[in-house]
Amino acid sequence: MPYFNSNHTGLCETNEVIWRIGNLTASYAAGNGKEELMMVSAPVIVLILVALFLAGVFGFSAVLNPSYRLLLSSALALSLPVMSYLFSEAMDAAGGSGDDLSVRARMILTWMLSLELLRKKVDEIRARGSYYSSTLERAGRVVWLGSLIYFNITSPGGKAVFSILWILCATKLVQRIAFTEVEKRSYPDKSLIISSYMAQIMGLRKSEPEHDDVEHAQGGGEELLKRCEYIVMGEEKLVKKVTEDGYELNQVTPDDISIITVGKVWKDAVVTSDDQNLALSSHTINGVIRRVCLSFALFKLLRRRFEHLPELTEQEARDCRRLLMEGLYSSNDCRQSKEAEALLFQVMADEMKFLSEYYHSVVPVVLASPIFVLANYFIVPVVVLGLCLIALAACGNGDVSYALGRISADNNSLVQPGFAKIAICTIGRAAHSRPAFFFTLDLCITALLPIIFFLEEIWEFLVVLTSNWFMISLLCNHMSSNRYPLVIRRRISWLQRKMSKYTNIRLKQFSLLGHRGPVMSFMPATVLSSFKLRSVRATQELKRSIMDCLVRGAASPLSSRKSALERRVFSLVDDSGQRQFLAACMRGTSVTEMIITWHIATRLLHDTAPPAPGIQKEAEAAKVAITLSQYCAYLVVFHPELLPDRRAKAELVLENAKKELREILGFLAYYLASHRARIRRLRAHISRMKIIWETADTRSSDDDRIKVVLNGVKLGVFLGRHGDKTTAWKVLADVWTELIVYAAPARDEEHVNAHADILPEGVELITVLWAFAMHTGMKRPPRGAHHDSTTTATNEYIFRW
Repeated sequence: MPYFNSNHTGLCETNEVIWRIGNLTASYAAGNGKEELMMVSAPVIVLILVALFLAGVFGFSAVLNPSYRLLLSSALALSLPVMSYLFSEAMDAAGGSGDDLSVRARMILTWMLSLELLRKKVDEIRARGSYYSSTLERAGRVVWLGSLIYFNITSPGGKAVFSILWILCATKLVQRIAFTEVEKRSYPDKSLIISSYMAQIMGLRKSEPEHDDVEHAQGGGEELLKRCEYIVMGEEKLVKKVTEDGYELNQVTPDDISIITVGKVWKDAVVTSDDQNLALSSHTINGVIRRVCLSFALFKLLRRRFEHLPELTEQEARDCRRLLMEGLYSSNDCRQSKEAEALLFQVMADEMKFLSEYYHSVVPVVLASPIFVLANYFIVPVVVLGLCLIALAACGNGDVSYALGRISADNNSLVQPGFAKIAICTIGRAAHSRPAFFFTLDLCITALLPIIFFLEEIWEFLVVLTSNWFMISLLCNHMSSNRYPLVIRRRISWLQRKMSKYTNIRLKQFSLLGHRGPVMSFMPATVLSSFKLRSVRATQELKRSIMDCLVRGAASPLSSRKSALERRVFSLVDDSGQRQFLAACMRGTSVTEMIITWHIATRLLHDTAPPAPGIQKEAEAAKVAITLSQYCAYLVVFHPELLPDRRAKAELVLENAKKELREILGFLAYYLASHRARIRRLRAHISRMKIIWETADTRSSDDDRIKVVLNGVKLGVFLGRHGDKTTAWKVLADVWTELIVYAAPARDEEHVNAHADILPEGVELITVLWAFAMHTGMKRPPRGAHHDSTTTATNEYIFRW
């Protein structure tokens, strides 16, 4: 070949090696600019997709981030027509088709088949509105790839290799359809069964009023959980007949081992006796199983809300509230009090994980069970192997050995003996030979794609095997039939603890004063949300603060309970004018306005009067206040649909706040100043205005906008001037705790759908609190019901049980 120097000597410079290298790289010797562009385009496209797939493989989760899934699915959708065009150009460059299919054309076809195999990474298991169209689209792609193989490859060896790849693609398509159909037929009606079941057991309790008296006399702590009748698994076996209102069910009897309830799991010993003293510890096998089963039962109850079934009754809410607050949280002899908040929040976080995996999973964890693992990961590969042998026999006219022998002869030396040496020699020539460089690049990509495929297969198997769904299925099968030995369950639990992550609640942090104007003004929040915002873990102090707020709300009725403003803020001042100003900061029906006001005040106090490091209580209160403040600001900017205000109102308040901030800071400072410079300008603005606290005006002179930024600055300056910083930070911690608790309850369809859509992004604190509110019947007071006086105005932030 003219583009190789054959005058060299050595292992890679023999005539045979040079001839074989030239044969491999002949299709890469095109000289015009268009063909060079084609040779560069294909590997660049596949490299981008490979990088995206690798980024997803190492995220050990059954749920992908929506932004990542959208990006990857869009890239895959665009890649097929582009790769088809490049495949056609590669065939034309080789001067024909059929047996003359070039090495580059074969590699592009291999990439197309491999990318179709990897497509399962972005397809959700659960059937959606576009399920049938997406299935037909994917089936059309598989058929198209099959036609490319059938009409362009005629040699037995070439057809054998590509037929095996196509069989794998078709198998993944059939598996995905089977997963979706089985899930669609197995789970939706169970929500209606659960609804009928809860109505049945609540009706029995209502008909036996002495039942509640006995529970109150004997109940408490673990005893409540041991008597809990919430179903973990087996509800479909209760169906007696279908009625116009749902299902008529058989009554559950204590001897019925096919119905697994939370009480049965809590009673039965599932591990050896050396763990019994730590039965509820979240670090033992027994504790994990009990906690996860309770989360699974609560997940089934909450699913009714997503399936648009009737809301829970007051009796059911009271029962669930007592189970969570008195049974799980308030008292338990087997755990220390400092673990109570962590245990309750972990139960709720696991419930959110179940919901996320049920509605947004790309891995069939919902179907995880011993039978499913056996069928999908052991029997299906055997069936596929049989189909591959049949394909080999068809390509070799009934002779499998002949087809295997032709694979080496018909694939352009790619699988011939000595290919490893030829590939090494080609890589060595890549630095000074254009054809060798492009061939080496394509060869590396081709080798990388099957590696990614096998990594994804292993990743999917481990995700299913270590999922809570599989553990619950294994436990319930054992309890109902005692089929699985103790050692198997202990090994699975050990593997799960080693590989799965502890589901912690993370709070994304965003500061209205910390982001410069161009980012806040010209880029929409949907674009900003694709960037990685800083997240912090929900600390023990934050969980305790929220639980204290919930306990106070459960113990006091709405009419008599005082808010954080009345309990703490008013104790800071004696002047009635200052009290009126502080009450004005909490007045109004817009939660967004109050979040921005108190967020500005919190950030200002933190930058001008940070908590003393030597005072533990002050530091803890400041940490809670800062964390919740920046989390609520993140909700206002990125997810206003999760707040009580309508989205249009929240967006209007945010736009007005940005406009007000721009007017106070000035154009240059708003767009270019640092965070510290902004704080100095805000304080200087207050000093110039010589604020009179008792005559504070919360509205502008020319419109009806509430000056949330100005009120926040005034509030921050006031708190900073107060001598007792510990009390000031406790005030802020209590205010933010009550704000986030108040913002959580919502029962309208808009908020329910918003919480369902945000599930794939991670376990959000407000979604956890929303689920708790749904279970326990927490409600916000009606709008406009608390504006009669300063005292009643602050009660708007109190939730109702």
